[in-house]
Order: sequence, then C-alpha cells, then structure tokens
Amino acid sequence: MQYYIVDAFTSEHFKGNPAGICLLNEWLEDETMQNIAFENNLAETAFLMKEGDGYALRWFTPECEIDLCGHATLASAYILLNLVDRTRDKVIFHTRSGVLTVYKDQEKLRMNFPSRKPVAADIPNGLSKALGIPIVEAYRSRDLIVLVDREETVRNLAPDFELLKQYESFFGIVVTARGDSCDFVSRYFAPNAGLPEDPVTGSSHSTLIPFWSERLHKTEMFARQLSKRGGCLYCRDCGERVEISGEAKLYLSGEIELL
Repeated sequence: MQYYIVDAFTSEHFKGNPAGICLLNEWLEDETMQNIAFENNLAETAFLMKEGDGYALRWFTPECEIDLCGHATLASAYILLNLVDRTRDKVIFHTRSGVLTVYKDQEKLRMNFPSRKPVAADIPNGLSKALGIPIVEAYRSRDLIVLVDREETVRNLAPDFELLKQYESFFGIVVTARGDSCDFVSRYFAPNAGLPEDPVTGSSHSTLIPFWSERLHKTEMFARQLSKRGGCLYCRDCGERVEISGEAKLYLSGEIELL
C-alpha cells in the first residue's frame, strides 16, 4: 500500500507532529492495522479508504485505535488534496467522531471538528506531584484539562510518566495556560496510549478552543503546543463545532509490503 509520513501543524521538516498515512484499496484486519501502527511507532497512523463522496478514516496509536485525531486528519487531507487529487479544495472524512471536513485555505488546511467543551472537575489526588507543578483548576472531557498559572510553567514541566499512568479514566492529560506571545499554550500526555508526550494534538483543541474562548472572550485564537518539536494551531470557536487550521510538510513517501 502507498504510505506517507507528513509533519502536521508546521511548515518545516522535523517540527510539528509526524503522522503515518496508509492508502487502502480494501480494509485490513484490525489486528494488522494495529501492528502497522506499532511498527511505525508514530503518535498516529491513519488508514484511508474511498467511501462515497469522501474517505473513511481510522486512527491508531502504537497501542490502540482512537476516536478522534487532529494531526493525522490534517496530514491525511494534505496527501489527498496535494498528491491524490489536486483539483479538490476540500475532502470529507467519515469517522468514529462523525463527518469531518477539511478545506484548503491558502497555505493552510482548515479542519471542522466537533466541540467538546469541558466541565469542572476535582483535581485528582496526587496529580500535582505526578506533573511536578502546582495546579490552579481541573476540567474534564475525553481528556483531563489542567489549568496552570503561566506559560513558563507549561514549557518547563517534566512529568513522572509512571505516576501519570494511574489516571486511567482519562485518555490524556492536557496542561494549559494563557500564552505570552499567543492566546494559549498547552502540552499533552497520554502514557497509557503509548504517547508519553504527543508533539501537537489537534483533538485536544476540540476541548481547548471552547475552554479558552469563554475565558478570553474571543472566537478566533492562535495557540502553540510547547513540546520539543512544537506546533502552531489557528483556532476558531463556532459554537457546536470548532475550526482548527495549520500547515503540513511531506517528509516521506513509499510503500508498505505485507506479502
């Protein structure tokens, strides 16, 4: 099958979040797709197959299939709109999280995602120790949102990943703060999904966008994820939906041999 690696949420190689993209002519067994994702050892491997007016899309971490992934959706759209069919200006994906549409927007790709506004939650016992930082407030959606005092705290934190594994009721833990040179910053940790730290996480911004839109009284925001690779996300709160835009850069194209 055709296989690509695309760096998402960046215009540079070796930045942003790399995603593996597999173009299928027919579905593989789930176990085979999981083994490919494990072999690729990227935060996400996406599997695409033509379906109706768009493409069916599934996402696998090295450890499990997930319900929503932003950077691999952006990377998938980049391949389809720039290599497979350059006449298109949008692509429709059919996923476990419903229909996701991605549009060409000059140099960026603009994704339309569900909004997952978080609700207030108690700070779990021991979480401050696991993260090694003081926590201001906590909120929950699919992920646990941890609000801290400032950008520097997010940038410098060094979690104890073994301690983080005990919080199994959350897919991931997002640490966020108001930004100094942008609207807000974050980092994302999901050690139980084989992702000690995810470089740039589009799906967490389905929650961060409504969270920060309410606090900043803004519908359009610019965000940075402060991992070692780093990434930039252009965000818009649209009520029941959010828009997440970013750039992408092709790193590798080739074939996967399963014979």
